[in-house]
Amino acid sequence: MKKYLILIFGFMLVYGTAMAGSSGYGLSFGYGQADPDIDVYRVGLKKDFSSRWLETKTGYLSGYFELSLNHWEHNNEDINGIALSPVFAYYFGQKSNLIKPYIEGGIGVTYIDEYHIADRNLSTNFQFEDRIGIGARIGFVDLNFRYMHYSNASIKAPNHGIDILMFTTAIQF
Repeated sequence: MKKYLILIFGFMLVYGTAMAGSSGYGLSFGYGQADPDIDVYRVGLKKDFSSRWLETKTGYLSGYFELSLNHWEHNNEDINGIALSPVFAYYFGQKSNLIKPYIEGGIGVTYIDEYHIADRNLSTNFQFEDRIGIGARIGFVDLNFRYMHYSNASIKAPNHGIDILMFTTAIQF
């Protein structure tokens, strides 16, 4: 699995360099961990919002939609999922700046193929995906560190949920 993700990241880098900044789309790759020793891999397609709100000299509010494939591993257990999230981001600086730090937050929906991992019972295939993070866009590269939480919002008990710390990089094209 890891070698395929490395190949995808290499493709993103080459393709993103060729298409830098033209369409508002991006490909993202992420790796994170959850307790106890759950490895999380993520590949996503991002589409920037076409609007900016509350624009000032300090920055502006915008965001993106992200469709992602997720894979969680713990020993011989694994979970695969697909998620769709609208994410709001406040970008500091102007749109034309080469470096744009930002903060982000969003709540999306996820479908997971299994809901037991590492003695956790998530109870349903349907989960909410909450996130809050910080990052920076540097030209066509987006670097991000985020906290993510998956939970069924007590639709069905038990609702153990899972907390993930994740680093992602994306190539905007």
